[in-house]
Amino acid sequence: MKYLVTGATGFIGSEVVRQLLLAEHHVHAIVRNPSKARGLEEKGVQIFKGDVTDKESMRTAMQGVDGVFHIAGWYKVGSYDKSGGKRINVQGTRNVLELMKELNIAKGVYTSTVAVNSDTHGQLVDESYHFTGEHISEYDRTKAAAHEIALQKIAEGLPLVIVSPGLVYGPGDTSSVRISMLDYLQGRLPLLPRKTALCWAHVEDIARGHLLAMEKGKVGETYFLTGEPYGLYDAYHLAQEITGIHAPLPVPPQLPKVLSVLARPFDRFLPESYTSEGLRIIAGVTYIGDNAKARRELGFDPRPLRVGWAETLKHEMAILGKKARKA
Repeated sequence: MKYLVTGATGFIGSEVVRQLLLAEHHVHAIVRNPSKARGLEEKGVQIFKGDVTDKESMRTAMQGVDGVFHIAGWYKVGSYDKSGGKRINVQGTRNVLELMKELNIAKGVYTSTVAVNSDTHGQLVDESYHFTGEHISEYDRTKAAAHEIALQKIAEGLPLVIVSPGLVYGPGDTSSVRISMLDYLQGRLPLLPRKTALCWAHVEDIARGHLLAMEKGKVGETYFLTGEPYGLYDAYHLAQEITGIHAPLPVPPQLPKVLSVLARPFDRFLPESYTSEGLRIIAGVTYIGDNAKARRELGFDPRPLRVGWAETLKHEMAILGKKARKA
């Protein structure tokens, strides 16, 4: 089969591409800067210069493909510049899905997120849950808007499947998850709030879920590609068991809530994790969703956090060890 992947150089997208190639599929990738995708080209991916914010720039790449994986997205929780949320998550999704419909693409998989449900207040929700309140971050808000566009296009006849990952971790991550992990490994993560919980899934399993959604997913359905629900503090207590490095001290969730208010006037000058939005999003919130439907209908089977977390921590420790030896 021949598939187009948006976001092919990103964390999830690059792993989806790797697995597609292993399955001997042909892959088209849209990239803004082809020089940064030479590694993909060397592996046999056909590279097209384009951008999801420019609909016509994607037309040639999408013509003649059997399916589209729309994975590209803006993920900048705590960023002072939030313009990318509307441009990439909302307008970019509209562009990709409209072009799919114009070109009569047989099937598509759109990458949403359980963050469209915002804080579930400890409830493990399923795909029938619909959040109607105010979102915590611009990422949540714009991905929720994009999710609604996807549902609208499905109602108009677009053959689309929606997948919603939770927290994604693993080697190659460039998000705040890896930054926190590196801070922990180097003794720079002193405190973490209790009650904050997420569904942790390894990037290889998330990518595999995308391929399963293309192969087995029912058009019009949403599937939570979520891993094991695990408290943020508990994950780092588990990291202590794995690495022997002391876990951060637990603090009440009220503390980062208070700090988020104090930080607001200084957001422009603070690292993303310490802005008012960054602090608010870890202040006892739960982004958790039940993967039972994906297990039942797709055969999705993510590894336990204890297994994947150990793999990832050891990978990062090896990198840090190499850097230390070179220094």
